[in-house]
Amino acid sequence: MNIRSAPRRLMPPPIFIVFLLCCLATAHFALSQQSSQSAPDKSQNAPLPRPSGMSTGGIHAPIKDAHARPITAGGFVDGAPIVFTNITHPAGLDKFRHRSGSPEKSTIIEAPGSGVAVLDYDNDGWLDIYLLNGSTVAATKGAEPAPRAMLFHNNHNGTFTDVTDKAGVSNDRWGFGVAVADYDNDGWPDIYVSNFGKNRLYHNNHDGTFTDVAEKAGVALGGWSTGATWGDYDRDGMLDLFVPGYVHYDLDHPILAGKRGVPEGACQYRGVNVFCGPLGLLGEGDHLFHNNGDGTFTDVSVKAVVADREGRYGFASVFADIDDDGWPDLIVANDSTPNYLYRNRRDGTFDDVSYMSGFALNEEGRAQASMGIALGDYNHSGRLGLFITTFSDDYKTLYRNDGDSSFTDVSFKAGLGSPTIPFLGWGAGFLDYDNDGLLDLFIANGHVYPIADQRDWGTTWAQRPQLFRNLDGAKFQEVPPAPGSGLASVVCARGAAFGDLFNDGHIDVVLNNLDSPPTLLRNMVRNCNHWVALKLVGVGLAPTVRANASNTSGAPAHEAQVYKSSRDAIGAKVFLTAGGVRQRADVFSGASYASASDSRIHFGLGSASKVDKIEILWPSGLREEVTLPCIDCIVQITEGKGAATVATR
Repeated sequence: MNIRSAPRRLMPPPIFIVFLLCCLATAHFALSQQSSQSAPDKSQNAPLPRPSGMSTGGIHAPIKDAHARPITAGGFVDGAPIVFTNITHPAGLDKFRHRSGSPEKSTIIEAPGSGVAVLDYDNDGWLDIYLLNGSTVAATKGAEPAPRAMLFHNNHNGTFTDVTDKAGVSNDRWGFGVAVADYDNDGWPDIYVSNFGKNRLYHNNHDGTFTDVAEKAGVALGGWSTGATWGDYDRDGMLDLFVPGYVHYDLDHPILAGKRGVPEGACQYRGVNVFCGPLGLLGEGDHLFHNNGDGTFTDVSVKAVVADREGRYGFASVFADIDDDGWPDLIVANDSTPNYLYRNRRDGTFDDVSYMSGFALNEEGRAQASMGIALGDYNHSGRLGLFITTFSDDYKTLYRNDGDSSFTDVSFKAGLGSPTIPFLGWGAGFLDYDNDGLLDLFIANGHVYPIADQRDWGTTWAQRPQLFRNLDGAKFQEVPPAPGSGLASVVCARGAAFGDLFNDGHIDVVLNNLDSPPTLLRNMVRNCNHWVALKLVGVGLAPTVRANASNTSGAPAHEAQVYKSSRDAIGAKVFLTAGGVRQRADVFSGASYASASDSRIHFGLGSASKVDKIEILWPSGLREEVTLPCIDCIVQITEGKGAATVATR
């Protein structure tokens, strides 16, 4: 790849960091004083106390390819291997078109876009696709038809059919996030949709239709919700729901520079006027809903100490056992403010260990504009690493898990620093695209300021995705985009979901793109590497059985009898050994940017022709070894059965 210039990585001096933190603290104090004196007025946003924007990074020199194109929309390499092919049109997905506000993006609500889910809603063994849509101010007032979400049924032949009307999941609200889980343990996946305004909880009726029960269940909320996550934080066998909030926003009174006391020029990026926020706006609170087991939920946010009293701008979240004590912790990516890492205290509450863990800030001691989350055991350490997507003019951040809730920013050491700086990242995921047994990294990209195309910033509105190949667990190398291939798709991507859509043992990618059709990237890698995929089914097990099982939770032995696993086994960990390599994969809901990926676990085996050992740590505390009936296949494993059956051929 012929690159005209390289980025300049700006390291702020310590005194600047102190000054910046003081400014942030002063601004936060002013906002907290305002909110403590009176309840926030949902019809009005607080005036911006200072210049506002999303970017927290520096300014970097443009990077252009041999044809003088910004690297975000160029850098194509003739003869590069074709990893993905864009099959959106032949698959029938271009019937859907996303819409979010006006093309100019004059207000912040128009820019973040929406997520996407891949799920087997009808339990036929094939992944279907649910694409969330945005809206417009006129549509929210009934002045024009509302943009609709769409559910596409997998026809098992490479095509998909729109079944939205039958399913009843069009949403018809300003949609941002989607999270999938079987919250009532009936064996069928349900869908939670995060909106601006009231959210939806679509209960699966087992017949291809859904019913919105959000109001009845007590999880409708209001305001502006983003990327939710399901997880059983108290291990009672019923999945709980965490919903991050972004900013308080009033469609009738948006914050605009030059209006309502906001000075002209208050909202800028690189000296150019842009929409205002999120910095300077009031943050929306976060919510944790405890599953009562009867179809209803109780808001325990304050009691559990995860209500976001700091007023940060939540975008993505995921429950995962970061410290491997058997209890799910909570990770939240916040835009332009420090990230949250909440450690589960095993008593219904969480400790905020964000700063102590090293996850709140990057290695420069700086908060980033975090958009999406990827997590996985990328270095075969047996621990979950974290990756965060950020704004353009800033590197995307890889946090190595050092154990005991301690993380180190290794982005530049891993080769992910410089190549990601020009891009504005959203959805992301670790996936083994070539089945070599190492988790690679995919990033969906797209800008929030259309004016980027009119400036020589080295970045663009529509951007190509990035794929980084894991070389050895410590280093990543960008896979060059072949002209005309899926990696050369220049789109304004937001949500990204990952899964084996064609049951051929290769992980595919679906992107939900702002103001345009989606992108379906089919994995075209064909080599001699083997693979196996696992669908886990939790049953909770009877107390007498659990009492005899090995307790791996770290809790007193007598407590093992009260823990259960949810039906879809969210929180389960699988350790697979093949060819002398031990890999880890977890079942989780959420992450990426406001999207839901395949809940089946996928392992690439490389050249290994057999699996030596599979060990499953179920959420109930049961540790179980299972013998697989095959490789290069999808198998189902039911908790406590000690055996696997072929699920789909």
